[in-house]
Amino acid sequence: MALVGLILVGLSISASEAWAEVASALGLSLFGWGGVAQLVDGVMLLPAQAAAKQSLPLGSPGFLWAGVLAWLVGWGLIASGIRRAPEPTEGASPAAGAPLYPRLARYRDFYWSTLAAYGGGILLAELVLVLLQTVLSSGVPSTDLSSARDAGGGGLSLPPTGAFAIALVVAGMVAFISGFIGASRAQRLALPEATIGVLYLGLPVPILLTLMERIPSLQLALGYRLREVTYVAGLLGRPELAYWLTFTGLVLALVLGINTGFIAAGSGRVDLKLGFELFVARRHVAVFRPSLLLGTLAVLMFGIIPPLLVYFIIRAAEAAVEKTRIRSLGLSDPLAASEALHKLKLREQSPTMMMTALSVGGVGVGVMALIIVLSVMSGFEADLQQKILGTNAHAVVSRYAGDLPEYPKVMETIRKVPGIAGQTPFIINQVMIASEGNVDGVIIKGIDPKTVGDVTDLPRNILGGGSLDILYTPEKILSRGGDEEESETPAGEGDEAPAEDDIIRRSGTPKKAPVLPGIVIGRELAASLRVVVGDRVNVVSPLGTELSPSGPVPKNRAYRVAAIFYSGMYEYDSKFVYILLKEAQDFFGVQGASGIELKVLDIDDARRIAGQVVKALGGYPYRARDWGEMNKNLFSALRLEKLVMGIILSIIIIVAAGLIVATVIMLVLEKRKEISVLKALGVPDGGIVKIFLAEGLQIGVAGGLLGLFSGLSWCLFIEKVGIKLDPEVYYIPALPVRVEPLQTALAVVIAVLVTYLASIYPALKASSVEPVEGLKAE
Repeated sequence: MALVGLILVGLSISASEAWAEVASALGLSLFGWGGVAQLVDGVMLLPAQAAAKQSLPLGSPGFLWAGVLAWLVGWGLIASGIRRAPEPTEGASPAAGAPLYPRLARYRDFYWSTLAAYGGGILLAELVLVLLQTVLSSGVPSTDLSSARDAGGGGLSLPPTGAFAIALVVAGMVAFISGFIGASRAQRLALPEATIGVLYLGLPVPILLTLMERIPSLQLALGYRLREVTYVAGLLGRPELAYWLTFTGLVLALVLGINTGFIAAGSGRVDLKLGFELFVARRHVAVFRPSLLLGTLAVLMFGIIPPLLVYFIIRAAEAAVEKTRIRSLGLSDPLAASEALHKLKLREQSPTMMMTALSVGGVGVGVMALIIVLSVMSGFEADLQQKILGTNAHAVVSRYAGDLPEYPKVMETIRKVPGIAGQTPFIINQVMIASEGNVDGVIIKGIDPKTVGDVTDLPRNILGGGSLDILYTPEKILSRGGDEEESETPAGEGDEAPAEDDIIRRSGTPKKAPVLPGIVIGRELAASLRVVVGDRVNVVSPLGTELSPSGPVPKNRAYRVAAIFYSGMYEYDSKFVYILLKEAQDFFGVQGASGIELKVLDIDDARRIAGQVVKALGGYPYRARDWGEMNKNLFSALRLEKLVMGIILSIIIIVAAGLIVATVIMLVLEKRKEISVLKALGVPDGGIVKIFLAEGLQIGVAGGLLGLFSGLSWCLFIEKVGIKLDPEVYYIPALPVRVEPLQTALAVVIAVLVTYLASIYPALKASSVEPVEGLKAE
């Protein structure tokens, strides 16, 4: 009945088109008894909308109230069905008045102090993360450039990613300490308190940040104050995903703190010693046996089939030889043969040992796959970033509208900003370029050959040993001799041109030709236009017109191909052409430059340095955009793809965690007697939990280290031997690999954390074994 009422309310609100008015109120009704008032308040907003929809039967207020009434009656029926356990009719038992079992005597169903520690801790961790990220990234404004340079670049200003890493570590520590304190106070995990604390005090911050991306009014109110947080979140392309992943990380830190606090203080006193528990766990599972580690490593390095074939062949041969020896011994001494056969059976692996080996191998495979895939994707990202930053600047300074006629003065001011490695002026526009063989749309860029090499790799990308200095002396460009205006007078004797690559310069005898300004084009564009060095091309600009006898016509100017460059990216090699800055000024009628390109010493700090440049220039009308902002969509897609691939590959580790759960549960079942003896000797519940957590952690550490070694080995193999790719398709000759220490260590940490979390439940089950239950059948 409650479900029917809820459906009727939803249909009535939809028919009245009133979801925008009641959504927030209905959302608050999910939390606590106060939601009843919010629900009534939301329902009261409907009549105004419903009156305008009288033609729809579902939009009538009576139909809405019927749904609300059915919903309330349904919950009333549910509440009426709750009954307390009946009081016993018999008299008092013989144990009446005896002391209660200590564990039950100390039990409390709810701890308000623990709830405050859990909820306040997660909320405090979120606030610390946001505030610390803002403080470390935004820094202290400074207009004194000399003092900023002496202070190391502007006070507390750090690269956004570095500031986020520091803030996340500090916030994680706050959540961990809060969980530790709360669990120590309750001397148990206190799951109800943790659930309520996270839902009521932990969720509002990520929900608010998520709504800020959707609601313009919130964006206007909070966007400026949280711009550093939203910028880092936007690096993934989906800020909402970044918010919830960070929230999940803080909750994980809280859970680790809760579990650690329970282990350390579950017995009523703080006990951080681990020597005895580690000794028992190491002797129990024997994960670090050389045979197990070497066998698992062989499987990871060479695959499953070859090592297993060798293993089974050797074991079968050993068993056959031993059984033959025992049979021969039995003919002379049957008792000795029986003892030898018993020892042979003891050496065979138990099912638990086999599952331990499979668990170690599963964790190792997950870590190895994670390291290899992330390293290859990092290689592609690094190669792409190198090509993009080799062709484009790290930051661009321009006006919000118009050109920069005062660019020399601006460059002089920028030169004083710390962190600037180079700068060059430019003019950029879109034009059409035509040759005798084809026509194409391109981006033309006016450059200063003297300074462009300080910012981009264009001078180093020129093919055939050419130089950009040829743009200053266009008369030295050797013509191929195909222009109509060219003279047919041959060059002097002995002036034969050397044979060269067709795409750079065709062989032939240079002839005298009219002097045209030089232009540098990409290799792919040269192939599309079917031109080489020395050929003539026409550049047409639709942005301006010139008068002719027949009327206005687009600007048209002839250029001669001075050099051909190759950056390795098809988009740049087919769409970019370069001319002298002065030629671009004359052609487009620009006074000065379109902007100034900058190169910074630390590309990860480009955003902050660009902000310092704008401050040095006095702010408006100047603005600066860093490379991350100009290529935001591309790099955000790459980061998001890497994140998704990492999450998908982590499923392998989660599957291995399932094996760990099964392995530890089997260990608990096998060792119930030993657990009972330990508890009878005074080992507290926390000590039992430590033992089985240590066993699960040993599996995770062993698998993580084996996966780390094998993953790095495979990455080294791919890098040194190489997996060939088609350069015409991928623009790289081999599969790139880049091992990043942070993400490699993160893969191992993820494996260890997953195995640790997977071991919690079996460890808690082991600690709940009562001595009497474990020993009564012995």
